[in-house]
Amino acid sequence: MRIGAIEAGGTKFVCGIGNEQGKIEDRVSFPTEQPEQTLGNVISYFRDKQVEAIGIGSFGPINIDPSSPEYGYVTTTPKPGWSGYDFLGTLKNSIDVPFGWDTDVNAAALGEATWGAAKGLDSCVYYTIGTGVGVGVYAEGKLVHGLVHPEGGHILTRRHPEDTFEGACPYHGDCLEGMAAGPAIEKRWKIKGSDIPNDHPAWAIEAFYIGQALAGTILLLSPKKIILGGGVMHQEQLFPLIRAEVRKNLNGYVSHRMVTDSLDEYIVPPGLGENAGLSGALALGIGALGKGA
Repeated sequence: MRIGAIEAGGTKFVCGIGNEQGKIEDRVSFPTEQPEQTLGNVISYFRDKQVEAIGIGSFGPINIDPSSPEYGYVTTTPKPGWSGYDFLGTLKNSIDVPFGWDTDVNAAALGEATWGAAKGLDSCVYYTIGTGVGVGVYAEGKLVHGLVHPEGGHILTRRHPEDTFEGACPYHGDCLEGMAAGPAIEKRWKIKGSDIPNDHPAWAIEAFYIGQALAGTILLLSPKKIILGGGVMHQEQLFPLIRAEVRKNLNGYVSHRMVTDSLDEYIVPPGLGENAGLSGALALGIGALGKGA
């Protein structure tokens, strides 16, 4: 089996070839530019690869309703040129194979459930915390969709008592993304997160917001694993701080050993590392081949 995978990010696209065991055999990456140029690069890459199907995990928001005439479109993204663009249709017009289509974070959740940190479990939630904040939900053995798709990066947050930052989200100001994504860190502290010392107060404030979100996720969805990826989470000192905030927020209410005694096994980095998104796209492609989508 030879399956194509596309991790379509707002900053860069990663395309690859893999097999049904999840092994990535080839990959290439290039910057996300205007749609015509970017998808032209995608089409060129796959032209001679002889794949049986392609899975796409895309930055969003996107239309994932197969009954909609705008299925496969990017919707309200601020990414120049992409809002209202027929991403999936453009590829289908050039590459005649079944396609799997979902958000980049849902793809990452599926990848982790299939081959990574949540392998063998029927539920997990994947957060990516980087340029933005996205949430993918895998529950009862399938990805969660609804009216649209999960947009957990834009939930409202309770403000840290020592934080006067107004927030950086162009839609909501001080939502989770507006307070905790990479650009919010840089705007608040006037320095890139990667240059902030490990013992800086920035990380306690960051953990405060992420910890709130995870406690809400546990109470609402009760996932069997929470996985935290994205560039901000390369700051490994955040994990114990976030777990402490989750414990404080739940205050003993959720009585399960994974929460009371084993948060270090429950709130974890991606088991697939930087391959979570591309591997998830591969899993979407495998699923599409089975459905003939």
